Amino acid sequence: MQSAGGSMGRLARDARARERELYREWVAARRLARRFEAASEAEQRVAAHLLMLTGYGWRLLVDRRWPGTRAANVDLLLVGPGGVYVVDVKNWRAEPRVVGGRLLAGGDGRDREAAKLLAITRIAEEAVGALGVSPVAVVPLMVFAGHRVDTALRRIRLLGEAQVAPHLAGLQPRLGAELVATIADHLEEVFPVYEETPEDAAGLPSALLAPPDRSDPLDRSGLPDPPGQSDPSGPLDPPDRSFDPRALAAATLRAALLAPIEQWMTYLDPGQCALVRTDWAGPARIAGAAGTGKTVVGLHRAAYLAQRGTGRVLYVTFTANLPRVQRTFLATMAPVAVDRVDFRHIHAWALAFLTRRHGAPGRLDPVGASAAFDRAWAEIGRDGRLARIATSSAYWHDEIDHLIKGRGITEFAEYQRLPRHGRRTRLSRDGDREAVWRLYERYELLLRTERICDFNDVLAAALREVLLRREAPAYAAVIVDEVQDLTLVGVRLLHALVGDVRNGLLLIGDDQQAVYPGGFRLAEAGIVIPEERTHILRRNYRNAPEIVRAALAVVAGAGAGTDSADLDHDAEPPPRVTHSHHPTPAAHDAALIAALRDRPRAWADTAVLCPSRDEVTRCAELIERAGIPVCLLAEYDGHPTPGVKVGGYIRAKGLDFKHVLLPRYDRASPGPFRTGAAARERAELARRRLFVAMVRARDTLWLGSVDQPTAAPSRTPSPRPGRPKPDDSRS
Repeated sequence: MQSAGGSMGRLARDARARERELYREWVAARRLARRFEAASEAEQRVAAHLLMLTGYGWRLLVDRRWPGTRAANVDLLLVGPGGVYVVDVKNWRAEPRVVGGRLLAGGDGRDREAAKLLAITRIAEEAVGALGVSPVAVVPLMVFAGHRVDTALRRIRLLGEAQVAPHLAGLQPRLGAELVATIADHLEEVFPVYEETPEDAAGLPSALLAPPDRSDPLDRSGLPDPPGQSDPSGPLDPPDRSFDPRALAAATLRAALLAPIEQWMTYLDPGQCALVRTDWAGPARIAGAAGTGKTVVGLHRAAYLAQRGTGRVLYVTFTANLPRVQRTFLATMAPVAVDRVDFRHIHAWALAFLTRRHGAPGRLDPVGASAAFDRAWAEIGRDGRLARIATSSAYWHDEIDHLIKGRGITEFAEYQRLPRHGRRTRLSRDGDREAVWRLYERYELLLRTERICDFNDVLAAALREVLLRREAPAYAAVIVDEVQDLTLVGVRLLHALVGDVRNGLLLIGDDQQAVYPGGFRLAEAGIVIPEERTHILRRNYRNAPEIVRAALAVVAGAGAGTDSADLDHDAEPPPRVTHSHHPTPAAHDAALIAALRDRPRAWADTAVLCPSRDEVTRCAELIERAGIPVCLLAEYDGHPTPGVKVGGYIRAKGLDFKHVLLPRYDRASPGPFRTGAAARERAELARRRLFVAMVRARDTLWLGSVDQPTAAPSRTPSPRPGRPKPDDSRS
């Protein structure tokens, strides 16, 4: 057996060999950089650092002309896995500093230098936007020769010459090799060579635009041996101490160890890229069926606005876990912008806002509020008029939660006139609605008696505070994802934060994926969006046709549209949809575990989605007992994890997975409709939630079912009849 010391010695020798190789590459890069006689010594040194990256998939354009000018130039353009960088090399004697949002050197303001770099960057953004590259992938970069710098001035990254190569080498990949080549070729045309290179440097630019040929005598012949080569354990001492081969090697290793983000997080269709950069005169709306990239556009829009404006951006969702995930995604896509975007769950934002101002209507207690409603139902609803219309108390809880409190209705006369969009059960305007109102009033009295409040109370109180403008938070823009799941009060609250200012409010959603009852028109929230500010995305980038067809077969009877059927899909082989039917629950569970074990390397990209919290708990325990790691969606934050994701249908909204398994999906999708409009409405809602879960799948979809419904064991108490425990994403 090999000794531990021998293993460590081998690793040390390998590390020293890698350092010697990096040193030789550095000497070759300096030799190539010196061929640019038109460049300053500072630019040559920085170019040498960046030339080191060409062996790792980066391409470098040196000394390019600024389009539309006669004399202005662009020092360097760099395109690689980490994005597109517009590089301005500075050789300042004084140390650069960022103070109060200004760039200073030796006490003098250098804001004009920053403005020039941003102007060039905008040209590069327009150029690559035609290729479907988001502007957040284009980064303005100032590199300071002779200084150690690592900071930011708004969206501009500031680095010293010794820091630039390790920083870029350590970035997570966001562009594929083919896209890197396409972008570099295009930028070479948009930014032509500033001036002809000397005769002795003929052909050199093309060499810089491709990874160096390690057999090229220009790169390798006559290179001096690095110091210490005769002694592998001796110190390396390159003649230019601004280059640290250990730092570059460490950064490259870190990049290799990090799992790459999905390419769709940077690549956008040219039409989507145009949406990110659109200048809207007021509130705007982006709609589209599942898989059309609405959330991706929203994230890129948030980064775009944060990088260019002076105010903060609020990005709001209804699902509690999604803000954590989206912040992680944006931190990878646009790290300079992430600290200027607030990702918040709407109820969490409203509660924090009220807490800071001591304006909360009571203690938020969802469990206590649910118990208060159950008590109100038992006292005046269960044996009364409402029970004869719909026996499930959940139906009437939804009526109060979404149509009365969710709309901010406080007077019976207003509820009496309400059209009740999306509700199939007809209520007479006198007796039936009066019975609902009495239930509502009893519920409100019990909340006040207990001095607690529900989620709707929090939003209503926050809206009152914002309308009174009691130190309302100042946001330059608000982006609302999954707007179809918000209540009317919630949308009014978010609109009140920015009003109708230019580029202030962006609403993103899909009515087909609504998972809560009721509905409203934007005009009821005081929002007017003309046709020119409404954009519908129609191409599905996520699901292959087979998955969409399977999902539409479920949702077709749920009273929803079928816009997805007309989407343009990529021409890739359709993934397989597996229907796994079994005679017993035990056989079904064994098949679920077998399906997971078939793809052990894909566990990190797999999700098991369930219709209720009880099922989430049961399936998580089942999978863990089988020795398969589990990551609950409630705890998932967007960073790569080795475990299978397990969560509810609603909590999975806004997320994508390569493989999705839906155990006992037949429970979530009722068979023939039961009698009664209320029962049909509840069944349609369940089908829409199932549709949402099915279209989370990108590559494969597994649908499990059992012959006879059998109560599944659970360690948690069974819910009371008529009151299922949903996967409530608000908590």
